[in-house]
Amino acid sequence: MVGASCLCGAVRIQFSDEVLAKVLCHCLDCRKISGSTYSTNILVPGTNFSIASGTPKQFTKKVDSGKDFTSFFCGDCGSTLWREGESFGDGKVIKVGTVDDVDALGKARPETELFARSRVEWVREVEGAVQKETS
Repeated sequence: MVGASCLCGAVRIQFSDEVLAKVLCHCLDCRKISGSTYSTNILVPGTNFSIASGTPKQFTKKVDSGKDFTSFFCGDCGSTLWREGESFGDGKVIKVGTVDDVDALGKARPETELFARSRVEWVREVEGAVQKETS
């Protein structure tokens, strides 16, 4: 199992190393959540996901597709650990920066970039990654 945690360590999650997608996203929501110019994410099956400790808070918002997307974050430090949405079935969109194991991070190299049209001009595309203008 792969472990991930928030900045203060109050909320910890774990999931199998089965990854359904490795995605870098340039949409406005992901920029706001990450506090950066994009977010790096992995999609994992919900069946192999669990909250190891703590109780995350959640916030639901309609995204550009018109569908609801829920963010799960630590109520103490504010770190977003994962997101869920109708588009992903039972899958969990893990924020890669929360993963504790450096080796697991190395395996999370994005294969797809979403909202590439919104990429800031000084950020280069990931070599070999599929470029999608929207989601």
